[in-house]
Amino acid sequence: MTATPQFPDEQSEEGEFRRQGDAFRGWVTADDRSGYPAAKGRYHLYVSWACPWAHRTIIVRRLKKLEDVIGMTVVDPIRDEQGWAFREGPGHSLDPINGFQRLSEAYRATDPLYAGRVTVPVLWDRETRRIVSNSDDDLMRMFNREFNRFTNSALDLYPSGLQREIDALNTFVYETINNGVYRAGFATAQRPYEREVRNLFEALDRLDARLRDHRYLFGPRVVETDWRLFVTLVRFDAVYHGHFKCNIRRIVDYPNLFGYLKDLYQVDGIAET
Repeated sequence: MTATPQFPDEQSEEGEFRRQGDAFRGWVTADDRSGYPAAKGRYHLYVSWACPWAHRTIIVRRLKKLEDVIGMTVVDPIRDEQGWAFREGPGHSLDPINGFQRLSEAYRATDPLYAGRVTVPVLWDRETRRIVSNSDDDLMRMFNREFNRFTNSALDLYPSGLQREIDALNTFVYETINNGVYRAGFATAQRPYEREVRNLFEALDRLDARLRDHRYLFGPRVVETDWRLFVTLVRFDAVYHGHFKCNIRRIVDYPNLFGYLKDLYQVDGIAET
């Protein structure tokens, strides 16, 4: 049994979903060595509340108290065949920076030959009028460290003593859970669907066991891996369990994962994201 792929260019002949890579990987730095120096008011974030990848960057921006440093505009959550659009409505708006009607205009302004899928988040440089990055992984790190002189937040979500361990667990969480729900939900054949669902719940079981003796993934302090996982967990029972057919268990059925999810949700500022 097969299904029609949602994103044909990212589907294998065997029915596997293979997510496209990030197209723009510029980097804002605290100095000017990258060509994108950190500055107040220069950069603008385009996001969707619905998107977990964008949600990660919204969270770090909030936790690092960068709302007055990096602007943000939210697209309409309804994505049609032309992609993300800027429309007035509850929780989203027109584009106040460039007057774009579609986020695809930002992509074409940066690369007129761009032919991939248009995704959020996007960090836009108002000075060069181009996309700096559409990589949520990179943006989390930039927001965590490169804008420190513009904020009184001393929070460090990527501490030097844990970076190797964080990178390893990030990879595991991404492959089996963050992207795993999509590899299951977007599979167009039974065998890859079953494989990805099995891998997903084995990973959730493993993390539930890890959290039996840890408040957070690395003990008493929250790091970026916790927020990378949070954005999937908070959507799981409402979206992935039914709509993506990841329905062996719910997060509410995991005693440690569910308590951990509620704990993270109560961190100051997170509910508003």
